[in-house]
Amino acid sequence: MNASMTFGSSAPSLGAPSSGGSRPVRSQREVFGETLAEMAHERDDIVVLDGDLANSTRADIVAERAPHAFIEAGIAEQNLFGVAAGLATMGLTPYISTFACFAVARALDQIRVTIAQPHLGVKFMGGYSGILTGSTGKTHQMVDDLAIMRAMPGMTVLAPADDIEAEAMLRAAADLAGPVYLRLARDPVRRVFDRAIWPGTGPRVVRTGDGRIRLVSTGTQTSRTLEAAELLAADGLSVDLVHVPVLKPLDGEALLAALAGAELVVTVEEHTIIGGLGGAVAEILAEQAGGPRLRRIGLQDVFGESGPNAALLDHFGLSATRVAAQVRTWVAELLP
Repeated sequence: MNASMTFGSSAPSLGAPSSGGSRPVRSQREVFGETLAEMAHERDDIVVLDGDLANSTRADIVAERAPHAFIEAGIAEQNLFGVAAGLATMGLTPYISTFACFAVARALDQIRVTIAQPHLGVKFMGGYSGILTGSTGKTHQMVDDLAIMRAMPGMTVLAPADDIEAEAMLRAAADLAGPVYLRLARDPVRRVFDRAIWPGTGPRVVRTGDGRIRLVSTGTQTSRTLEAAELLAADGLSVDLVHVPVLKPLDGEALLAALAGAELVVTVEEHTIIGGLGGAVAEILAEQAGGPRLRRIGLQDVFGESGPNAALLDHFGLSATRVAAQVRTWVAELLP
């Protein structure tokens, strides 16, 4: 069994930093398959379990390159998580491949009782998360997974910005104690980082502005928020951008340091504003006297809808242009 690891200076090594600029941008689902296939040959404790979605989550890469470490459990998500729990008790490190809607919603009781309560080291991928799921519609769009997993005692919750950070998290998760939820997106996004670092040190400053307005984002929404920050800069409005890769345990002190001196904080997430990033930031800021004003961009207590990615982003106010427009409005209303 792997030794228990915690966040901070004792975090597991990620190996040599990746040179992101020299590698083609990959989707996070491709990163999942490729990274786990590599890990299966590097370590004898890695096993990948799939819920009959391998060609979508790209767990089929593991099946092809490391068949000894691949188990097809079929369309039976509750059983899938139960099997993973059993394997974890035998000293293995199971990674589960399925959609976020099936992992977090359909198998929630198994996660809670058989994995989280005994604090077993099962790592599960929430693939096809958020609203950009290939026009699958609201039944397959999971926009409250971060809120549900944040509320689960002992759960680590990770949301990488791009392919580089996704690989870092997938590798580090193997040596983190207890269950880990990794929120992964279907399609490739603009690369935000050029090297892999362990994100347990806290929020990462992506862009530095004049300090008055801080945008805070997580997951692949950070790439679109970065574009929004660039649009605002072109209009003469200089904003900072802070990326939060670890939703739980959230380093509150590091987040407060990253937001120190701000007059307006705007959280941006491809998720409901209830209980996710916006909720987490609100919780931390509410405990501080005289903190900045806070506004939250995300789904406003609604389910997703079916449609093309660009149309959905625009509809829910998450496209770069819509984020920039909302920030401009709040700056005009709230700041002198």
